[in-house]
Amino acid sequence: MISNINQLELRSLRYFMVLADTLHYTQAAEILFISQSALSQHIKQLERTLGIPLFNRTNRKVALSRAGELLLKEANLILQQVDQSMERWQLSLDGVMGQLKIGFVGSAMQGFLPPIIKEFSKTHPKINFYLEEFTNTEQLKGLEQEQLDIGFMRSNKVPSDIHLKSVYSENFSLVLPLDHPIDLSNFKNMGQLAEESFILFPNENSPMYYQQIQNLCADYGFSPRISHKSIHGPTIFKLVENGMGVAIVPNSLRDEYNYKIKFLELDKVPYKTELFAAWKKDNKNPALHHFLELI
Repeated sequence: MISNINQLELRSLRYFMVLADTLHYTQAAEILFISQSALSQHIKQLERTLGIPLFNRTNRKVALSRAGELLLKEANLILQQVDQSMERWQLSLDGVMGQLKIGFVGSAMQGFLPPIIKEFSKTHPKINFYLEEFTNTEQLKGLEQEQLDIGFMRSNKVPSDIHLKSVYSENFSLVLPLDHPIDLSNFKNMGQLAEESFILFPNENSPMYYQQIQNLCADYGFSPRISHKSIHGPTIFKLVENGMGVAIVPNSLRDEYNYKIKFLELDKVPYKTELFAAWKKDNKNPALHHFLELI
């Protein structure tokens, strides 16, 4: 079989991966814009080259054989490497160009990220951005699966193959309904909120933030009574506006114009929230390394 590997065609591997994903010849052919018979011939040729069936076929369904399952993993690595190599070649040929896939928590886009992206775009106009808001957990998954190049998150717990860098530190803000009796003139400490219900980011999505809030309340002898959890600022603000509880958010997330709420910046407490940049250590995207020079 080894002697036949040199006969493998990248096109056949791509066709194989689409069929392995759909397990349906008609659907796979439509995705590839080829006829079903042409797809069938490519798969048969690939199986002849490798000398082993890649699919188990019956009248009712198509399923990957064990050999097919193993090949799927390797084909994915092969094609990723080819795509990355061609991108690096293109960058060398035409100057710095490419795509940078960025994940971020909502508060990162309020103040930190926009000026950095703007500055980077001035010096690297040929690099396109793919930007999407994700939770900390979703960003880590995206980095591991190489669907993201870099993430901006509020968590410092990452796998060993992920590099982490603190890029921004800021105060927390207490979020209260507009008619709440506590305001800047009479707020002394968090102990005044001991009997309140709290709306927090879920522990499983933001463990570092969650623990800091727990510690902040514990310093004044109470554990926050959590009534609701949400990862979205607008949802949290709307719940506070309607008297469903109070909240503590990163100061950059504050929005005093679209909701009937008020913010009290907690600038006298010993806790701050950090924003971390995270990226996979073996990421070969040249655009990422230029971006890291800026941050």
